[in-house]
Amino acid sequence: MNLILKPYSLNPADAGHKSTPVRFFDMPTFQRYGSPFRAEVDLRDCEVEGEIPAALSGAFYRVGPDYQYPPKNPENIPFDGEGHVAMFRFSQGHVDFKSRYVRTQRFKAQAAARRSLFGMYRNPYTDDPSVKTLSRGTANTHVVFHNGRLLALKEDSPPVLLDPNTLETLDDYHDFHGKLVSRTFTAHPKIDSETGEMIAYGYEAKGEATDDVAVYSIDRRGRITWEAWIKVPYVGMLHDFAVTRTHIAFLVIPMATNVPQMKLGGVHFAWDSNLPTWLGIMRRGGDGKDLRWFKGPERCATHVMGAFSDGERVTVDMDMALKNQFPFFPNANGEPYDPHAAEGRVTRLTVDLSKKSVDTYGLEILYPTVGILPRQDDRYHTRPYRVGFMPTMDPTRPFDERLAHVLTQPVNCWTRFDHATHATSSFFAGSESTLQECVFVPRSKDAPEGDGYLVGIANRLLQGRSDLVVVDAKRLEEGAVAVVRLPFKIGQGIHGSWVSEEHLKSA
Repeated sequence: MNLILKPYSLNPADAGHKSTPVRFFDMPTFQRYGSPFRAEVDLRDCEVEGEIPAALSGAFYRVGPDYQYPPKNPENIPFDGEGHVAMFRFSQGHVDFKSRYVRTQRFKAQAAARRSLFGMYRNPYTDDPSVKTLSRGTANTHVVFHNGRLLALKEDSPPVLLDPNTLETLDDYHDFHGKLVSRTFTAHPKIDSETGEMIAYGYEAKGEATDDVAVYSIDRRGRITWEAWIKVPYVGMLHDFAVTRTHIAFLVIPMATNVPQMKLGGVHFAWDSNLPTWLGIMRRGGDGKDLRWFKGPERCATHVMGAFSDGERVTVDMDMALKNQFPFFPNANGEPYDPHAAEGRVTRLTVDLSKKSVDTYGLEILYPTVGILPRQDDRYHTRPYRVGFMPTMDPTRPFDERLAHVLTQPVNCWTRFDHATHATSSFFAGSESTLQECVFVPRSKDAPEGDGYLVGIANRLLQGRSDLVVVDAKRLEEGAVAVVRLPFKIGQGIHGSWVSEEHLKSA
């Protein structure tokens, strides 16, 4: 085993700077959500239980927020940590692990100062004056491979480019050669499975609290080839969107941007239960003038499982809840967070654009299963699809009583959903474990939809460490086919991607 812990780079001239000692353990945020990882690691030949399938040749990347220094405000939320990317490199049955902080403008400024300079989550009013001209982006939400590079993404800022082999930061503010006009860029671009182009957007695209959304297409070579600008009914979180072969859809939810709250030192968003949802649909590749908005009830939905068009009928599948799903974003009316109203279920939204008199969208809960962070076989992006996956909560599976003070509804399963038969099957991680987002890897390039493996992180709560779990996506009940054991607990990830060896060779 070759284990190297590397500190991030510091300014030698700052070595004698006197400041508050670094202390995380007594801050409320970390008592609730766990301490940051903070280490950069190279671990060659991880311990493996079982046998790594021969089909797994490439890399699994994932990113999450990991605080570099204790936040200026101890009540800041976990989403505001610095982007920390981990790579599990699979080759001939072996797995190597590498992790690096993303060297954003924010990270480098704080490293030089040896302290946090940026204030509350997405709130520039709380920043140190010295960083006024720097990007606030943390690059902590998603990591996507395109044009031979990794894009580390946070939706309030342009991408940060990384080398997919070394995780070295190559560009801390990538504006696509000056063509990205929007000040923001989604954490959920869609790679068209047929053309290879990347469809993306930015909301609050002209600055804080603006109702402008910029929509882009970026070709295989990383060049912006299409741009359109639209307006939203009200300003708020627009975390994910749907792309089909012919349409683009946005769901605006009541997680509204709240400037008065920000000026008082709070976070960017607050849930406004008086607001409806709006589903906007526009023609892909057009100028946006055909955009139509369809009204729906108060709902929370932030991630798309899959979407497709059948002529003028557009279908979007999301995990959707009745109310605010984020306990750390306040309710504007002062109501307490409701965990039961926050339960997400796979829900289908439909609109027939040929019916000009229709001003609402159809809403159907497809399964009773509760979960978050749905995914699909990425080869079916933009196309009609049958199979989806999601981390889920199984109340029939007991968890260890020693964790009762930590867990009430643990995400302890990965569930497969077959939309053709409405059948489900699940992998159970164990009574002392929780699961993070899963990513699908096809068994071969031409394998049928859903034939392959799920990979993702399991946190072993009693043992204080993490594993990478590999499960046969067609035989979830049979358990893991391989477990990559880490000798430590890595930070909480948000989203990740699989990149095949074939694509890595092009980097």
